[in-house]
Amino acid sequence: MPTRPSQNNPERVAQWEHWRRLVGAMIRELRIARNMTQEALALRSGVTRNVLIDVEHGRRGLLYERLFDIADALDVNVAELLP
Repeated sequence: MPTRPSQNNPERVAQWEHWRRLVGAMIRELRIARNMTQEALALRSGVTRNVLIDVEHGRRGLLYERLFDIADALDVNVAELLP
C-alpha cells in the first residue's frame, strides 16, 4: 500500500512537477544573470553539477537545506527562488 501522497495521487504528482520546473527555472535565471556557470554555482553551493542540471530542468527536487545553500551561493534570499 502506498504511503506517500505522490504514490497514489496524480494531481499531487503534477503539482510537484510544476513547482520543480518553476524553482529550477528561477535558479537558472538568477545564475545566468550573475554570469555564473553551472560549475561555479555547484562549487559555491556544495551541490553537484549533475544535481544542479537536473534541478534547473525541473527533473529533480531539492532538500530544504540545499535550497538555502543555492540561495546563499547566488547571494539572494531563499524566497527569491520560490514563485
